[in-house]
Amino acid sequence: MADDTLTASVSALLDEHARVQEELSDPAVHADAGRAKKLTRRYAELERVAAAARRFAQLEADHAAAVELADDDDDFAAEAKRLSVEMENVEGELKDLLVPRDPDDAREAIIEIKAGEGGDESALFAADLLRMYQRWIDSRGWSSQILDATHSDLGGYKDVSMAVKAKDEGAYGWLKFEGGVHRVQRVPVTESQGRIHTSAAGVLVFPEVDEPEEIQLDEHDLRIDVYRSSGPGGQSVNTTDSAVRITHLPTGITASCQNEKSQLQNKDAAMRMLRARILAKQAEEAAAEAADIRRSQVRTVDRSERIRTYNFPENRITDHRTGYKAYNLDQVLGGDLDPVIGSCREADKAARLDALGD
Repeated sequence: MADDTLTASVSALLDEHARVQEELSDPAVHADAGRAKKLTRRYAELERVAAAARRFAQLEADHAAAVELADDDDDFAAEAKRLSVEMENVEGELKDLLVPRDPDDAREAIIEIKAGEGGDESALFAADLLRMYQRWIDSRGWSSQILDATHSDLGGYKDVSMAVKAKDEGAYGWLKFEGGVHRVQRVPVTESQGRIHTSAAGVLVFPEVDEPEEIQLDEHDLRIDVYRSSGPGGQSVNTTDSAVRITHLPTGITASCQNEKSQLQNKDAAMRMLRARILAKQAEEAAAEAADIRRSQVRTVDRSERIRTYNFPENRITDHRTGYKAYNLDQVLGGDLDPVIGSCREADKAARLDALGD
């Protein structure tokens, strides 16, 4: 590598890769599930650097051999040029891998979708968003679990919460860009005169806590209320007080769950969401302290910000943060979200590089 700084940075990460690999081979480490999970996650991040470094080393060796033979054989001269281009590409990949990341990117995620302006139409749009995310998650080979849901009369959702678990990487690093207000323009099913209406749904995304011990909660700081679950129209769907709402008194943060049949299961799910919200609040406070550094990055914290418009008459999807626009809304709602989210990830990476330069 021509860049000495890049070489030194890669070397340091390869040393860390070897240390983490050695730690993971120790059976005693796996007795602590939280530590083992963090090490495994860090190893996966470092393995991407190690794999790219191995590819570069092999290309470098092949390139040197091709250059040596190029004077006697034109085919080797052409091969040397091809390998040189590949080396530049892999070196660029290594530089990208060295860009500082949000430490929460490697976590799993909890995503909440809430109906907003527009009544029943907004609740139906919330259901469309949920299906869009579920299809995208399935297409990536990830898994999802509905934690809680409150249905509307017409089959939509007043609000719905879902946990997302990625296969080989953190779900939060992808989904965090979905946080904000999603606006839809279309003719509602309740509209008899064919007029286009505008409504909106809000999306919140939280990084999930790895282990309960990571966010210590004193029982004396919690108020736990139980009540009966309700379905569409507000009717009771359970004859026992199985729904649970938990309030963290020091922060005022609440979480509730009525999706499961037992009070214990609902309490566990509500605690899971509560810890994620507290973790997100801590991250927001830390980000606010470093606002001068993060000011140019793609915003993910301001939940009142209108981030995207879904225009059905024009089959258009527009992301207002990055300027991304495409006329394949039907495909996006079918789960083809990679280009849309990818535009946010690229903008965020560029902002991080700029901040690093500053």
